[in-house]
Amino acid sequence: MNALDYAVVAAYLVAITAFGSYFARFQKNTRNYFLTDNSTPWWAICFTIVATETSTLTFIGVPASAYAGNWTFLQLAAGYVIGRIIVSFLLLPRYFRGAMITSYQLLQQRFGESVSTVSAGLFLVTRSLADGIRLFATALVISIVTGVPVPWTVVVLGAAMIVYTVRGGSAAVIWTDVVQMFVYVAGALVVFVALLRAIPGGWSEVVALGSIAGKFTVFDLSFQPTKIYTLWAGLAGGIALTLATHGTDQFLVQRLLSADSPRSASRGLVLSGFIVFAQFMLFLLIGAMLFAYHQHFPLTEALPRNDAILPRFIVDHLPHGLVGFIIAAIVAAALSPSINAMAATTMNDFYLKRVKTPPDEARLLQLSKRFTIFWGIVQLIVALGAQWLDQSVLDAGLSVLSLTTGPVLGAFLVGVLTRRVGAGAMLIGMAVGGSVLAWVWYSATVGWTWFALIGASVTAATALLASLVIRAQDPAP
Repeated sequence: MNALDYAVVAAYLVAITAFGSYFARFQKNTRNYFLTDNSTPWWAICFTIVATETSTLTFIGVPASAYAGNWTFLQLAAGYVIGRIIVSFLLLPRYFRGAMITSYQLLQQRFGESVSTVSAGLFLVTRSLADGIRLFATALVISIVTGVPVPWTVVVLGAAMIVYTVRGGSAAVIWTDVVQMFVYVAGALVVFVALLRAIPGGWSEVVALGSIAGKFTVFDLSFQPTKIYTLWAGLAGGIALTLATHGTDQFLVQRLLSADSPRSASRGLVLSGFIVFAQFMLFLLIGAMLFAYHQHFPLTEALPRNDAILPRFIVDHLPHGLVGFIIAAIVAAALSPSINAMAATTMNDFYLKRVKTPPDEARLLQLSKRFTIFWGIVQLIVALGAQWLDQSVLDAGLSVLSLTTGPVLGAFLVGVLTRRVGAGAMLIGMAVGGSVLAWVWYSATVGWTWFALIGASVTAATALLASLVIRAQDPAP
């Protein structure tokens, strides 16, 4: 990178931080800070969900998956679409009827404080780990391109994320997401065009080499449970993971609750699934193109990991200025922070439950910003520790989500679909579901795509069984 590239990246960081900070003027209370006072139109809901779901894990991890393998990742994306449709009619109407700020308030109404507190706590742990890895993935790319050490890159990106989220609240997060979605899609298209022009023979060569190597294989009908991307694992796992992340995880539910109506939330959610599917196709195609390119121009040195294949092409073969723009696009894919959602959960599911006399709105708003800063620092620490991961950053980030969200999804499904299970039985179910998942992960008996489904199923089944055994169960509120 030269001075022009650094200037482009710096200008982008300054601009997006200033844009996010602009929304500070609209904050009057915590509902503004956490839910934009329910003023977000459906198309912005759609774009913020797409941007939230897309990260540097997608930008560098999905092309790396196709470069080293094929397109079987799309089977998981198909499950994502189906899962969104289920969320739109099963969970969204209940959130809006209760005028809720966090998803865990639904569990509070159904089971009482114990189950909602456990679920909210799991969310805080999960998001700290998953989004810390997401931040590390961005720093890894920038470090490869610029030579700046990963720790320094983590600190700079994390500081920008914290500043505009603390100042602008959820409105800053949502509207910067809308802008950043177009930035990183434009960056991906620039890489696509650059590869197409650099490959001798162009598109026909990509198709020929990719077909011979099986790069365009989408369906894997095998029943091997340890394989991550099969049709069965993709559909079942994708549906379960989407039910968990988009239906129960405050990170994404907060965006849906910011919509100006339940219909806007549902429309934006379902449409986002098709856009994400198309987006995955673009990134997988880039991976196949990288494979074709390197058949003609082999790598001169071994990569530290497959995730470095796209960053290496960017730094070696794109002109200055465009390199800076692509790095800005990768930054855009990363900066969709969860720390505002985590602050909302800390405030509403922990702090306000434990104070006898809540402070006035000005004090609550100040505390909410402090919680935001705290969780931003936690994610910085996780990102710094993620340097020692020994697996793909894409798989690492998604497996963390699948591992911890299963029991929470089980609690939501039981709470919504039946009234016979009380808090005691539900907690037993969640404990057993979590324990089984821990064993499954440790023993490596199945791929991570099954984690959410296994966790939810074991949790729900155990809770239902426990409700039959426990005679003096807690009555449902």
